[in-house]
Formats: sequence, C-alpha cells, structure tokens
Amino acid sequence: MENNPVETNQNNQVPKNQSQIAGAILIVGILIAGAILLKGAPTEPVKNTNTNPNAQVAGDLRPVGADDHILGNLNAEVVIVEYSDTECPFCKVFHNTLHQIVTENNGTVAWVYRHWPIESLHQKAFREAEATECAYDQGGHAMFWKYIDEVFARTQSNDKLDVAELPKIASELGLDLVKFNDCLDTGKFVNKIESQVMEAQSAGARGTPASFIVVGGKVVATIPGAMSKANLQAKLDTFLK
Repeated sequence: MENNPVETNQNNQVPKNQSQIAGAILIVGILIAGAILLKGAPTEPVKNTNTNPNAQVAGDLRPVGADDHILGNLNAEVVIVEYSDTECPFCKVFHNTLHQIVTENNGTVAWVYRHWPIESLHQKAFREAEATECAYDQGGHAMFWKYIDEVFARTQSNDKLDVAELPKIASELGLDLVKFNDCLDTGKFVNKIESQVMEAQSAGARGTPASFIVVGGKVVATIPGAMSKANLQAKLDTFLK
C-alpha cells in the first residue's frame, strides 16, 4: 500500500488546513473508541465486595427515622448508624461489640441497624435480612433485635447458617410461622432492604460493617470496620459530654 505523505513547511510543520483535518480524524476516532467502551460498561452501581475490617465510610446519610431499628435511648447524645451483613464475620464480632457499648454507656449511646447484605459474597445474607424484617413485622423493633441477635449467634459466617434455621428461630421466639413464611415468600421487605443497600453505597461505604457516628442529627465521624471495643469507646468519648 502506498503511503500518502503529508506536506510540511520548512519547519517540518503540517499546513494548517491539513493539520485541522488530521486532528478532527483523531478526535472522532477517540470518541468512537470511548463510545464502544461505554456501551459495554455496566449501568448499575458496582456492588461492594470488600469486607475488610479496616473498611471506612464517608458521605451523606439518611436521617434516623421512626422505621429504623434503634437499640438504646432514643434521645441519646450519640447515635451509631451501622450498615451490616449477617454473614459477614467482621459484622458478627462488631455486633457483640455494639451491644456492649450501648449497655455500658447507660443511655448516652444508641445503635441503629441497617441492612447491607453483600450478595456477591454471601448469598444467604439477603434472605436472612428479610427474615429479620418479617420478625419485626409481627413483633416490632424489640422482636427485630431478638431475631437478629439469634441469627448472628447461630451463624458461623460466610453463608454457613442453614436456611432451615430461619423458621426455627421464628418459632422459638413465638412468631406465627404461617405469617412469617408468607412474609418471606412474598418478598414483603425486599424493597426496604434494597433501598438500604443503595443508601450505604451512596454514603460512600466501602465494606461491612460500615458505621457512622451521628451527633445532633449530623454525621461527625465514621468507624473503620469492626473497631475494637476499647478503641470505639475512646472515639465515642470525644463526642460525649
């Protein structure tokens, strides 16, 4: 194939009109390549797959509302809002830590639990999240906490909880099994859980557990992963009067 040379002047520069044409061709080529790449890119938010215990979060947060599961004093000085996954091993450890923190701070610290089941890692976690909400549906917030405490107590994490345990827990806690199973089968709380997953991602969370410290309705700090009880208490003390 013959090469068509481009004329240049004495300074080896492309004449203005030919330079513009070449530049335009180059730009068009780049735009086409970019369009091809974008066409194959996912349009949905990328799901978080990081359960690093040092994961951190940052960003805006939905205000705590009446439909939130709150453990502790509703008027506490400090509120910890946690996004968690029942099959995450770090979440299992941190769940116990937060129970101790709420108890030992005598009404000055409250805990809000929100769902973030990471299905790419834990296929059973979403169903378990639904089960906790179905327990809440029958027995309110108090039943939610009893049920989720049992889930965390029984699972060895990483999808090792037998799904047959879900109705067993419900039965042991005195729930109506027909209503409980119907709640699960109809996906009554799927939208609620999916909404909370999106909240966590929008808030900038990069792994579970993802927790925010809220004072006066505003986020004042984040908690990196499954922080130890001693370190968490020291962090909280900076906000407690």
